[in-house]
Amino acid sequence: MGGGSSPCASCKLLRRRCAKDCIFAPYFPPDDPHKFAIVHKVFGASNVSKMLQELPVHQRGDAVSSLVYEANARVRDPVYGCVGAISYLQNQVSQLQMQLAVAQAEILCIQMQQEQPITLPPHEDDKTLLLPTNNFNNLQHYLNFASTSSSPNVMQDPLRRESLWT
Repeated sequence: MGGGSSPCASCKLLRRRCAKDCIFAPYFPPDDPHKFAIVHKVFGASNVSKMLQELPVHQRGDAVSSLVYEANARVRDPVYGCVGAISYLQNQVSQLQMQLAVAQAEILCIQMQQEQPITLPPHEDDKTLLLPTNNFNNLQHYLNFASTSSSPNVMQDPLRRESLWT
């Protein structure tokens, strides 16, 4: 939009004339001023300009998208930024993997119970107790996976982990 009827969001915010070769114009259109404002607040216009100048033109759009994402994350979480969001999502993935492993183990138990019921001696009111007798190694595999599926880089809440078994 540089040199056009309306200055880009960067030039508008910085109150300067938008030159025809303005490096910000293709990435910060005048109709989205918040996009540049947040990037400017976190990184500064001079730093963003230097970053964009060092990149090939075909990579600049992706770089601006990353800067906008990181700036939004930094505003929400000034200490951890994107790393906080990534850690949170990794923790969720670990929890879901554990829940999946537990569900798979429960399915396997049910399948094994349906395959081979074992009868107790007559003194137990002649009831049938359903115990898994085959595929025990598969069950053990699922249970081991459930206890080791979490990423070592993600902190787990031991109370949360126990609650999955009840």
